[in-house]
Amino acid sequence: MKEALDGFREECAVFGIWNHAEASRMTYLSLYAMQHRGQESAGIVTLSEGQHLIHKGLGLVGDVFSEDELKRLKGRASIGHTRYSTTGQNLLANAQPFHAELLRGPVAVAHNGNVVNHKTLKSKLRSTGAIFQGTSDTEIFLHLLSKSQDIPIIDALKLALPTVDGAFSLVFLTQKKLIALRDPWGFRPLCIGKLDDSWVVASETCAFDLIGATYVRDVEPGEIVSMDDDGLQSTFYAKKETKAQCVFEHVYFARPDSKVFGISVYESRRNLGKLLAKESHVDADLVIPVPDSGTPAAIGYSQESGIPFEFGIIRNHYVGRTFIQPSQSIRDFGVKIKLNPQSEILRGKRVIVIDDSLVRGTTSKKIINLIRNAGAKEIHFRIASPPTVSPCFYGVDTPQKDQLIASYRSLKEIQDYVGADSLAYLSMDGLYKSVNGDNKKFCAACFGEKYPTAIE
Repeated sequence: MKEALDGFREECAVFGIWNHAEASRMTYLSLYAMQHRGQESAGIVTLSEGQHLIHKGLGLVGDVFSEDELKRLKGRASIGHTRYSTTGQNLLANAQPFHAELLRGPVAVAHNGNVVNHKTLKSKLRSTGAIFQGTSDTEIFLHLLSKSQDIPIIDALKLALPTVDGAFSLVFLTQKKLIALRDPWGFRPLCIGKLDDSWVVASETCAFDLIGATYVRDVEPGEIVSMDDDGLQSTFYAKKETKAQCVFEHVYFARPDSKVFGISVYESRRNLGKLLAKESHVDADLVIPVPDSGTPAAIGYSQESGIPFEFGIIRNHYVGRTFIQPSQSIRDFGVKIKLNPQSEILRGKRVIVIDDSLVRGTTSKKIINLIRNAGAKEIHFRIASPPTVSPCFYGVDTPQKDQLIASYRSLKEIQDYVGADSLAYLSMDGLYKSVNGDNKKFCAACFGEKYPTAIE
């Protein structure tokens, strides 16, 4: 059972490469670049002489793969996955990519997203004899493909995918091609790149930067892109819906050095801070971020307001997931081991604290308390996104609605709870302006409870 969340958890990362002599190593490096999207498990499948070679395990990419394993994973094509479980438990049986031996040959799949009608689909598949190895919703795609084995895989996908509701950015590896596709809404990102004579696909462009690939374009919502020795082919399996790209990718999930949905994440986060400064200016001596995700927005706030930027809190980047907590007699130890306020910078100052979001509020309360104890004279808390009032059902692990503080407390009540002298959120209008878009391009259900699809 997962611990109570005090923030949105990352989702998953997918990667694929076709026609590269060191496909498994390119996949390993790219998963390493996207480790922030999932830390529970990692896996790689390669295509070698018409057969799939597989290795996956629980833990971080660097722990799951050894030099010997990468040597064993031969082949010129590969797909990979890092996982944070949004559907299904953190079990080895749920680690991706998933693999099956079908009549048409071996097929492997890696998935970022969440199938919102997975219970209904699983029930129907089980009634026809399907056997599921794990509890993840991703297995559904292999079972759906197995129902149409007498036709080419692209045609089989066109038949199967319209029955699936929700968010899915997928990569498939068959005996003959690499396939990448997105749901008709485009909830989760997936982009195409070129590395010399190789085609690559990834959840984020930071993976391309590490391996020296060039960003070409995004996979479009409702599009199936196949890559093989004849090049790249594209077809659409569904009519494009109104885009519902996850705006929280730009608020928190993606690496700031990535381009997501064709937009620089660093630029959009800096814009969040600039618009936040325009909307909620307050006289102060310093602007400080809650590291690390609040840093670009804090820089933007400082630039727009003219108030100096400082790293008033230093983050310890070497805290492992298995860190053993001491006794409860040491108050707030969990936050202190990660974040240390600099009293020399904060003492006697009026401080604006910038964070990317405020979810349950418990960690924010501890952070404000640490800053207060470090000697800050005033603390003005500014959130570079609107109030989070709804859970996400599209591939992000979020607390339930009754655990989201903005869903049941007023602004003043939240301010009093976290212990700030003032509190302000970015407006919805400011959020959309920051990502150079409008509400017709993005899903912001977590901020407004307007879900683009029906939810089981």
